[in-house]
Amino acid sequence: MAEKILQIRNLTTGFLTDQGVAKATDRVSMDLEKGQTLCVVGESGSGKSVTALSVMRLIDFAGGVIIDGQMLFNGEDLVRKSQNDMLRIRGNMITMIFQDPISALNPVFTVGEQIAETLRIHKRMGKKEAWLQSVDMLYRVGIPDPEMRAKQYPYEMSGGMCQRVVIAMALACNPELLIADEPTTALDVTVQAQILDLLKQLKQEFGMSMLLITHDMGVAAEVADRIAVMYAGAVVEEGTVQEIFEQPRHPYTIGLLQSIPGLHSKRGGELYTIKGAIPPISRIPSGCRFHPRCPHVMDICRKEEPPLKSSLSGHIAACWLDETGGMDKGRNEPNLQDVHERLTADRVEANRS
Repeated sequence: MAEKILQIRNLTTGFLTDQGVAKATDRVSMDLEKGQTLCVVGESGSGKSVTALSVMRLIDFAGGVIIDGQMLFNGEDLVRKSQNDMLRIRGNMITMIFQDPISALNPVFTVGEQIAETLRIHKRMGKKEAWLQSVDMLYRVGIPDPEMRAKQYPYEMSGGMCQRVVIAMALACNPELLIADEPTTALDVTVQAQILDLLKQLKQEFGMSMLLITHDMGVAAEVADRIAVMYAGAVVEEGTVQEIFEQPRHPYTIGLLQSIPGLHSKRGGELYTIKGAIPPISRIPSGCRFHPRCPHVMDICRKEEPPLKSSLSGHIAACWLDETGGMDKGRNEPNLQDVHERLTADRVEANRS
C-alpha cells in the first residue's frame, strides 16, 4: 500500500464576519500519496485555494480560522502546530506557488536575492553558496543566462519568466510537497504548456508530491494522478484521473467535463455552461449544495445532503442520483485521449498565430 504524505480529514475552515463564522470549507477530506499529483478542481469560490492556504497555515493571516479537522503531513497534524513550528515547515518541507507570479515576488529585491534568502533561512547556507545555488535553480527551471537573470528585478521579466522564478524559489529547498495554486492562470496557452511540462519534469527530478489547484479540467487531465472535485466548500467527487474523465459520478463533474472547449461544441460555436452560479459561503443551500443548478434534481436532493460513497476502487462521490443507480450512462463523456488531442491542437494553433 502506497504511503500517504498528506491526509486531510474533515477540514472545516471559516472566516470571521459580523454574522459569525462563515464556512469556506466544510468537512473536506482528501489524501495525497508520496510521489503522486492530486488536482483539486472546481469553479472560483469552491474552496480550493482556502484548502491550500489551510494546509500552509497561511489562512491564519487572512482572517480565517480552522474550525475542525486534521491535516496530517507525514503523520504530524499541521492543525496543532504553532506558527513558530510552521516557520520550519513552510517554505522548506511544504512550499507553494501562488496564482500571480508578479505579486508573489518582492519588487525591490533581485530574483536571485529572493531565492537565496530562502536557502539562507532554511538550509543555513552562507551568502556566496546561497547565491550560486540560486543561479543553479534558475538554470534548472529553464531560464536562459541565469547568472545575468539572477541580478534582475521582477519587473524586468515577463509573466512566464517570473513564474519560472517562483517555481525555482519553491523548489530551492527540495520540498517533499509542492502546492501549486492555479500556476498557469495568468499565462498564455503556449507558456501554460511549458510551465506544466516543467512542473511534471521537476516533480520527477525532485521526487516530490504535488497538490495542484486549477479550474481547468484540461490541466488536470495532463498532470493528475487523482482528481478531487470541490463545489461550494465541499468535496463532491474524488477518483483517479481515468475514473473522473471516463466514469464521472456527480452531475457537477459532468458539467465541468462538458465545459471543456472543443469537446462538446464546434469551434466558434456556443460553449456549454453550467446554469446558475456557485452560492456564496453565507448562503449554502440545504440538502445537496449543487441542487439549485443540477439538471437531475430530485425532491430528496433539496432536503438531505448526500453522503460521500466510495466504490471498491476508491472512487468517491456524493450524489443521490448515483446512489439510486439513476445516473445516465449514455452521456458520451470524453476520454483522456480526446482531451489530450484537443489541447495539443489548441497549442499548435496558438503557436501559428
